[in-house]
Amino acid sequence: MGFVPNYNKEWSNEEIKQIIEENNVEIIKLEFCDINGTMKNLSIPASQIDKILNNELMLDGSSIQGFRSIETSDMYFFPDRKTFAILPWRTTDEGKEARIICDIHNADGTPFEGCPRCNLKRIIAKAEKLGYTLNVGPEAEFFIFKKDEHGNTTLIPHDKAGYYDAGPVDKGENLRRTIVKTLKQMGFDVEASHHEAAIGQHEIDFKYADALTTADNVMTFKYVVKAIAEQNGVCATFMPKPIYGINGSGMHCNLSIFKNGKNLFFDPESDYQLSQEAMYSIGGLLKHVKAFTAITNPIVNSYKRIVPGYEAPVYLAWSLANRSALIRVPAKRGNGTRVELRSPDPSCNPYLAIAVILEAIIDGVENKIEPPMQVEENIYEMTPKELAAANIESLPGRLDAAVALLEKDEVVKNALGEHIYNEFVTTKKKEYELYNLYVSQWEIDRYLDAH
Repeated sequence: MGFVPNYNKEWSNEEIKQIIEENNVEIIKLEFCDINGTMKNLSIPASQIDKILNNELMLDGSSIQGFRSIETSDMYFFPDRKTFAILPWRTTDEGKEARIICDIHNADGTPFEGCPRCNLKRIIAKAEKLGYTLNVGPEAEFFIFKKDEHGNTTLIPHDKAGYYDAGPVDKGENLRRTIVKTLKQMGFDVEASHHEAAIGQHEIDFKYADALTTADNVMTFKYVVKAIAEQNGVCATFMPKPIYGINGSGMHCNLSIFKNGKNLFFDPESDYQLSQEAMYSIGGLLKHVKAFTAITNPIVNSYKRIVPGYEAPVYLAWSLANRSALIRVPAKRGNGTRVELRSPDPSCNPYLAIAVILEAIIDGVENKIEPPMQVEENIYEMTPKELAAANIESLPGRLDAAVALLEKDEVVKNALGEHIYNEFVTTKKKEYELYNLYVSQWEIDRYLDAH
C-alpha cells in the first residue's frame, strides 16, 4: 500500500521530505476551506517543499469569498503536518500528488479569524480549558447520478436499489469498494458501507475522531467520493434533496465528550446509564439547535429535506431509541456512549457545524441546561394539537427563518466569531433573495397555461 497517513502523528520536515522522495511525489496541494465549506487548493511543485513547510507561501484573500478585502488581502498558508497524505487516484507515470491541509493566517502570522479551521480550533481550545475533548462520528449520505453522452450530470439515479440491497440491484457496490479502498489508503478507518433508503443513495461510515480530525475527514471524504465517481463516469452529490418525493441525504453526527480518556456521557449508576454531562449536552443542543440550523443546514435545498414524511428529523425532542426524534441516544454504553444529532446535512461546512455543536454542548454543561423528558411516541404520527400539548417545537422550515434565529442567539454567534458570522449571514440573505427571485420549472408548469 505504501505510505499511509497517521493523523495522530506530527510529521517532521525531514520525514515529509523523505516520504516525498520515496514515493516520487511531484505535486503538493495546499488545501483549505472557505466559509461556504468549499474546498480550495493551491498546487505547488514538490521542489518547493521548504517554502511550504516554512509558511512562506501566500494567497490573495480578496479572491476568496468571505475572506479579506483587496486592501488587506495578503495571507499565508500554515500547513498542518498531521494531514500530509498522498492522493491515490492522482498517480501518473510522471509522479504522484499529495495534499496537506492548511490553516490560513494573516500577514502578521496570527490565525485568520475568517478561516473556518482556525475558528474551530478556537472553540476546541475553549473546551480543552474545561478538560473536554469532543469526539464526532459523522454519517454522510450521498447520491450517485448518471451522466449524459456529453458528460453533463442528469437527475437519473444510477440504480433503483433500496436500503441494504445487494448487487446486481445495487449498482454502486464496486464504486463504493473503490472509494473505501482509497479512503483506507489515506488513513481512514472505514467501518461500513451500504446502499441507503432512496434510489441511487449511499452511505460510507468511518470511525469517530476528535472534532478537528473529523472536520478534516469530512472534507477529505467528500473530495474522495466525488473524485472517484468522476473517474467512473458518474456524479456523486452531497446535495441534501436532489429529487422530490424521496428521502434526502443527511449527515447524522454521533457526539461524545471525553475527559482524561474517559467518556463523560457514561454513568452506570444513573437513569439510562447517561451522566449529567450527557443530559446537559442534550439540553444545550435542544436549546440552540434552531439557531445553529442555519449552519448545519446551510442552503435553500436543505429545507426540502427536513420536512415530515421522509424520515428526516423535524421535531425538537430526544429519545433513547425513537428515530423520529431530533436527538437519539443509541443503545451502546461504556466508552461507546454517544448522542446522535440527526438534523445536519452533508452540504454544511464541517468546521463551522462542529464549532456550533461544540459550543452548544459547552453551554449546556456549564449552565446545567436540563432537557425535557424523552419522547417515546412516533412523533411523525402526532397531530399538531398533540405536538403543542407536548411542547414539541419544529426546526425552521426555510433558510431565511433559520438565519433570523441565528441572529438572535449569542452562543451560536460566538461559536462563529464576528467575521464569519457577518460574512455568513450576508451571504445567506443574498442566497435566499436570489432563490425568491428565480422562476422555477414548477411555476412554469403550474401557471403558464392556466393564467
